[in-house]
Order: sequence, then structure tokens, then C-alpha cells
Amino acid sequence: MEFTATARYMRVSPQKARLVLDLIKGRRVEDALNTLAFTNKRVAPTVAKLLRSAIENANYLSQEKGMDVDLDRLYVKNAVANEGPRMKRIRPAPMGRAYRYQRRMTHMEIFLAEKPGFLGGNGDGATAKAASSKPAKKAPAKKKAVAKKAPLKKKTPAKKK
Repeated sequence: MEFTATARYMRVSPQKARLVLDLIKGRRVEDALNTLAFTNKRVAPTVAKLLRSAIENANYLSQEKGMDVDLDRLYVKNAVANEGPRMKRIRPAPMGRAYRYQRRMTHMEIFLAEKPGFLGGNGDGATAKAASSKPAKKAPAKKKAVAKKAPLKKKTPAKKK
């Protein structure tokens, strides 16, 4: 099951928003919130607010709609920043001319999902890791000792006559 939250017409360029959204893709919700709290970008608090909204959407569905959702298992499945409308503006330029520039807007969307393969337990994830972990790889075979080559003879410079 996926849970989403959308923020539209945000006054930040999509390129700058993607820098922050790429930091949290694939992370657990708790780790993503911690990352956003310490990210030194202007859009980070907005993304954190959007992430909390997605968590509350999942919480609402688990309580009100009777769905079985474990909030501790949620992770950020995808985070997208699409381009919104642009505001065209004019800046005065020398000799009575005008320069045009654009103020960009962003539509952001965050998708949350539950990690699959959870078998139950005390919620610390230890049983889930133990159940879903792959068998350990075999240790690589030891390399055979290579016989050392005899040192090269030093060439003496040719004598000049």
C-alpha cells in the first residue's frame, strides 16, 4: 500500500527541490526526518512538512479506515519535484530597456510504502533482518604465494672513447 502527500505551487525551483528530495529517497521515515532536520537548504523545512503530512495520511488510514499499517516500517519509496507554472517578471535594464526573467514554481509529491518481508516481533527490526537476510558469502579463496623473480642485473653505462 502506498501513501502520498502533495505540495503544489511551492516557490522554489524544481532543480533545487530535487537536490533535497534525492537525499531522502529510499530511506526510512525516521531517518529521512533526521536528514531533513540537519539539511542546510531553504526548501528542507517544506519537504519535512510534506513528509510529516504523508506520515499522517498513513496514520489516518491505519486508524480510521481499519488498514493494518505499521508506521515504523514506512520508507520513502519515491519523491518527485515537477515543474509548476512560471511567473514572468521584468527587471529594468540600462538605457530604458527591460530584461525578462522567470520565477519558477514546483509541485512536490512524496510516496511512502511499507518495507516487505516483516514477520512480526518486538518492533526493533532484528527479526525482520534475520528472516530476510541472505546466507553469508563464502570467504574468497587464499591466493597462492607467487615466487619472487630474481632481481634484474643492472646495466653499466657504455664507455665513451
